[in-house]
Amino acid sequence: MGSGAGRGKFKGKPTGRRNFSTPEEIATGSSNKPRGFKRDKEEEEQEEFEEEVEQESDDESVKKKGIQGVIEIENPNLVKAKNVKAKNVDLDRPGELSRREREELEKQRAHERYLKLQEQGKTEQAKKDLERLALIRQQRLDAAKKRDEEKAVCLMMQQRKQRKQSHGNNLS
Repeated sequence: MGSGAGRGKFKGKPTGRRNFSTPEEIATGSSNKPRGFKRDKEEEEQEEFEEEVEQESDDESVKKKGIQGVIEIENPNLVKAKNVKAKNVDLDRPGELSRREREELEKQRAHERYLKLQEQGKTEQAKKDLERLALIRQQRLDAAKKRDEEKAVCLMMQQRKQRKQSHGNNLS
């Protein structure tokens, strides 16, 4: 059917089969292979310069598709995207902010307000925390008094024991 060996399901690359240079072609320098990877510095510099020129020309003249290149129309409904991060936003221009930016700023301000009130002890959470703290302090004071009283009672008991023992020793 086909010429050459049957290669089955997997065929080679569309570029064709490999062509190897013979030693004579290598010696004469007339091989069909492209030049190696080593280039002259001048060629590299020339290519870099050409790429820079192409980039500059691309920036200056943007090609438009179809009729857009012929007729220039400003679409009033076209919204140009302005990507502004919340940390880079000026607080002086509230009229120019987007909905998300306004919501982010309001959220930050509300959080700051809440923290100030919390420090002053005016929020519900702060009041509860202060009450809990006062209760814990009172419990600790009561526990300390109780320990002191127990120590005092223990000392008195030990002193009585010592007196009894010393009184008993004196009698004998």
